[in-house]
Amino acid sequence: MAIGGLAEDSVFADHDTVKRPSVAAAEAGPATEKFDRLAFRNMTSIAQGLNPRPNARARWQRKMIIRHVRRGGRLTKEMRIARTERNHTSRSHFFKTSMKKLMPLARQIAGKSIDEAILQMRFSKKKVAQEVREHLIQARNEAIVMKGMGQNSRADPNKTLPISPTLKKGEAASETDIYVAQSWINRGPYGKQPEFRARGRINMLRPPHTGISVMLKEERTRTREKAEKEVRAIKRRLGKGMWTQLPDRPVTNQSQYVLW
Repeated sequence: MAIGGLAEDSVFADHDTVKRPSVAAAEAGPATEKFDRLAFRNMTSIAQGLNPRPNARARWQRKMIIRHVRRGGRLTKEMRIARTERNHTSRSHFFKTSMKKLMPLARQIAGKSIDEAILQMRFSKKKVAQEVREHLIQARNEAIVMKGMGQNSRADPNKTLPISPTLKKGEAASETDIYVAQSWINRGPYGKQPEFRARGRINMLRPPHTGISVMLKEERTRTREKAEKEVRAIKRRLGKGMWTQLPDRPVTNQSQYVLW
């Protein structure tokens, strides 16, 4: 198997690309013969695992085609956002701390740019802040390498750009800058730690473990959400709270009797 290739018994390998046992290896004897396990595998036996509900899958594909035809090939808002805006979610390992101690740090970095959040954790007095800082650095690197975030769209895509520094007062953020859109914590397992006491007694402590998850997005997403929020606020004011004068219209259908 070549470096970076698929194994001989991988279910993702194609039948045409799998190497067949050579004649020389077969003539050498059973000691040196290499059998291709994928070639002798019965695909009908693993069809249940690959496609457990074929009828439901066919109905879903038909539904998606009908929806695409009815819309005339136009993309929905969710599809358009998924194609133009990128995000990355990263979950850390469990830290040896409690939810009460980690939650203030999660609130502190939410909404800030990734570089400013790393800077906040660097100078924080909390013990777990250094582990949160390492996780933010890892999440930033994953977003840049895996999702291509933080790169200028007008620049050469084959050239890696340096990470933008922390913005100063009065400077506008670029639309490709990364920020922490959401941050939340995850309750982990409880460990076991002995506490040796007097008279040979031992108390068993249960220290908690907690992890943190962050969702990174680009500034173009925050700009779009802010504009949509302003439009909704204007519609809300014009629809309910603002008083508007009725138009002048002639009075008709008058009657001398009370209409009830």
